[in-house]
Amino acid sequence: MRKQIIALALGFVTIGVMAQKKELKVAEKAIKNQDYIGALSAIKSIEGIIANADDKYKSKYYFLKGQALAGKKDYQNAAKSFKELMAFEKSAKKRYTDKAAPILNQMISEVSNRAINLYGNKDYKNATNDFYTTYLLSPTDTSFLFNAAISASRAKDYDASLKYYNELKDINYTGVKKTFEATDKESGKIVTFGSKNEMKLMMKSGKYSNPSTKFSKSKRVTIIKNIGLILAEQGKVDEAILAVKEARMANPKDLNLLLTEADLYIKLEKMDKFAELMTEAIQLDPNNPTLYYNLGVVNASQKRNKEAIKYYKKAIELRPDYADAYMNLSAVILSKEKGIIDEMNNNLSNFKKYDELEKQQKNLYKEALPYLEKADSSKRSIDTVKSLLNIYEILEMEEKAKEFRVLYKSMK
Repeated sequence: MRKQIIALALGFVTIGVMAQKKELKVAEKAIKNQDYIGALSAIKSIEGIIANADDKYKSKYYFLKGQALAGKKDYQNAAKSFKELMAFEKSAKKRYTDKAAPILNQMISEVSNRAINLYGNKDYKNATNDFYTTYLLSPTDTSFLFNAAISASRAKDYDASLKYYNELKDINYTGVKKTFEATDKESGKIVTFGSKNEMKLMMKSGKYSNPSTKFSKSKRVTIIKNIGLILAEQGKVDEAILAVKEARMANPKDLNLLLTEADLYIKLEKMDKFAELMTEAIQLDPNNPTLYYNLGVVNASQKRNKEAIKYYKKAIELRPDYADAYMNLSAVILSKEKGIIDEMNNNLSNFKKYDELEKQQKNLYKEALPYLEKADSSKRSIDTVKSLLNIYEILEMEEKAKEFRVLYKSMK
């Protein structure tokens, strides 16, 4: 009886091996005829018994499955099968790894080139899919995951973009690239070399000087910043702030992260917190005119005109052509006009008081005028022209008023 059971078991093994050989041959023939569906059908029929197959059949199974999936353009699953093959053959005889590698490389090249072309044509949705597929085909090429995140964001697929940015964060992606440079003695131009060894070799020729190794800026901050911006776009501002705060704990002196957090507080309309962070930002970058300008905006919005004027003037001191700062400074000065006009309306019968108030109004315009003129000369717009026309008319500067009347009409 025992011999009979052993015999039956051996019979099942023989049948299984025969089935594997037969279906793998069917799949192989189908692939040669470009019948990839037929090949996958044959492969699927032995899926349940391949785990117990001999090494040579397992290797062939993974290889043919990868080939068939690649033929069907199902590159993600094809890559998975090829990688299973390569992982398996690390501890077994290498039968198909060398054949799979060029197919995998061809897929990577095809999909990555297509992704770049789609992105260039602003087809961000399909570009995203191909960038991410390229990353799955070649996980060491993490820049494709970064490209997928950017492309998804441009396609306004914020869920996908957030997912990819979080993957980048989890794998500590920085995107830092190393380049090797030297100066061409004859032309004086900077030349970039493909590797350190190439740079060393070319230096020996005597034609180059000042060899150096340069590192590109890390994209880590950009990733965290974009996570925060996407969460904010989705209405999850509190989550966005937490994400940026976490990054700032590791990079407390990073100005970009600080400004990202500050922008998020604007969305929450927490202007006091925004002002607090702007003050902190100035400590990190005391010669940045934009930071003083932002503090001017915050203080002006909260009717702290004296402080607003101080910050706008500091922004102008650091950047003499800062048109928006000039415009906003004049607006703060002219904000006092409403109170004067209200008093004028209350003193229509009191001629002496009315004349005093009218004189105050004109002095206000005279104070604001040079800042408006500077805004107009730095960055002319219909707003600067209209504002100046009004002032010239009130101050009875007829020649200027005439010039700006014509200009205003031409811009309308």
